[in-house]
Amino acid sequence: MRAAAKWIATFAVALGAAVGAAVGIAFVGGPTAAPAPDAIPVRAAHAPPSFVPSMAGTLPDGRLRATAQDKLVLDAELRHLFDYYLSALGEASLPSVRAAIEHELSRRLGPAAAAQARRLLAQYLAYKRALADVDGKLAQHTPGSPAAAARTRLHAMQATRSSYFTAAEAQALFADLDARDSDAIARLELAENQALTPVERAQRLAALDSRLPPALRAEREAPRRILSLETQVQAARAQGAGDDEVYRLRAAAFDPQAAARLAELDREQASWQNRISAYQAARARQGGGAAAEQQLRDSLFTAQEQKRLGAYE
Repeated sequence: MRAAAKWIATFAVALGAAVGAAVGIAFVGGPTAAPAPDAIPVRAAHAPPSFVPSMAGTLPDGRLRATAQDKLVLDAELRHLFDYYLSALGEASLPSVRAAIEHELSRRLGPAAAAQARRLLAQYLAYKRALADVDGKLAQHTPGSPAAAARTRLHAMQATRSSYFTAAEAQALFADLDARDSDAIARLELAENQALTPVERAQRLAALDSRLPPALRAEREAPRRILSLETQVQAARAQGAGDDEVYRLRAAAFDPQAAARLAELDREQASWQNRISAYQAARARQGGGAAAEQQLRDSLFTAQEQKRLGAYE
């Protein structure tokens, strides 16, 4: 399961899926708005030094864009960038997180677009602080069912946004979350409705599926497609397929970028397994005490990697 999860996560990165969070309901990712006709890509993100240790090996989320006139193209990608850095709270202080976001905005946007994004960052942080108060009040008056509680919180979030964003800003930044949350709540309500027959429940679920936005439908189907492809890759390797054949299989199923990322993942996994095998063999030969074992770990793995060794000991 760990390997399958890593494949899914890697495909999500390779295909440019963004990470978001629903209104207390565990869905991730989000649709990307269609480019504006006059939008141009801004400076692409490269692999900067990690902001906090837990972000090592990752890139900041958010494919920011601006027009030729240096006007920010406002969509959910900006929120993805904000949330990427805000996830570091606990490892870094809020002032440090805010400074990191502002640095990234200046690095990837022109002066005017960056100024727009900084203004929206200030609004977003104020909105997040207000949500904490909203959650505290809702906790004291929680409706009876999970679906009712989720719908109440969604409405409270939407009402709170109106104090910090214009209608156009809220639509651009949060429409994907609202669509995902509304769909999730509708499914919860169906699950709670004991008056429905199995046939009626299946019909209503099918109706919800038919109304999914294309991006959300693709997001829901991605794990199944990924695991299906992994099964094909394993079967092909069992029949003697080499790296080139596997690359073509993956590129045909998704795209060359995803295939290249997965080839890189294959190499990383093979390197990791080789290091684990070397560690296990040296550990068996050594037969020493705790100090000797720790010295061996330090010689082969970083402190972060050592946290994963428990599964192999």
